[in-house]
Amino acid sequence: MSGPAVFLDRDGVLNRVLVRAGKPHPPPSVEETEILPGVAGALHRLKAAGYSLIVVTNQPDVAKGSQRREVVDAINVALAARLPLDEIRVCYHDDSDRCTCRKPEPGLLLLPPIYDLANSVMVGDRWRDIEAGQRAHVRATVLIDHGYAEECRVEPDARVASLPDAADWILRLGRV
Repeated sequence: MSGPAVFLDRDGVLNRVLVRAGKPHPPPSVEETEILPGVAGALHRLKAAGYSLIVVTNQPDVAKGSQRREVVDAINVALAARLPLDEIRVCYHDDSDRCTCRKPEPGLLLLPPIYDLANSVMVGDRWRDIEAGQRAHVRATVLIDHGYAEECRVEPDARVASLPDAADWILRLGRV
């Protein structure tokens, strides 16, 4: 088993989303991908504290045909080149595919290598992220609350405004 991890949703956590009708959408291209303020510093602090940084992202636009997998992969490569990420795990399915990797299912968090879930944290900006973390039995879940026009169907352990705020909370939490 590997050590503890901070599992991170991608869009709305690491990079800016496009909000239409209160719903977040991923950037359409590498050129339009903007890393949110303070993200790099927050990730460096988490890394220095001994956490692996694992991105777990749903990208259903690929299954829907409104985005190409190559573009999603290029965005991931660009983020990995600029941020201290250990791994990026992607689900390209839509809800109708009923896969075990699409959040809120916990599959992306449970792929090998398996991390110390009792000391790991899930950080996301939507209820699906929080529920996936809870289903994977991570120690804690943190919602970056952007005020989207959707209900958070599950209660996170913490609600914050940004990834730097989430990092502060995680670092205060410590290990069991």
